[in-house]
Amino acid sequence: MPLTRDEDIRTLLEETRTIAMVGASDRPNRPSNGVMVLLQRHGYRVIPVNPQITGEHIHGEFVFRELSQIGVPIDMVDIFRKSEHAGEVVDAAIAAGAKSIWMQLDVIDHDAAARAEAAGLKVVMDRCPAIEIRRLGLAPVAAA
Repeated sequence: MPLTRDEDIRTLLEETRTIAMVGASDRPNRPSNGVMVLLQRHGYRVIPVNPQITGEHIHGEFVFRELSQIGVPIDMVDIFRKSEHAGEVVDAAIAAGAKSIWMQLDVIDHDAAARAEAAGLKVVMDRCPAIEIRRLGLAPVAAA
């Protein structure tokens, strides 16, 4: 069952340090771009993943083609893709050893969420971490 209680979402966000953002955009008018900035300002390392702009940089971070290329442990995979693509991202996140999945607003895939939970990952669905950070009044995270 995806996390819905404030206490559980708070704990997940407080324990997270490194976020892989699948569907990150280098275009300032895209929601993923603004969310990446907010998460970075809050103290998270956000690693962008987007095969269309692999090798470029967004807000100082190298853009990877896929999760398997990231050479550091991933605490959370933030999915900025349509619901029909969430399952493949979840499967890649499981294979990459991520600890949690965060499906953005309007991204809903119950089967993928169940696969992630069966693999031991925490799941949040149809929410935005930037909104939740503000709503819960979370302090910035300390560097790992």
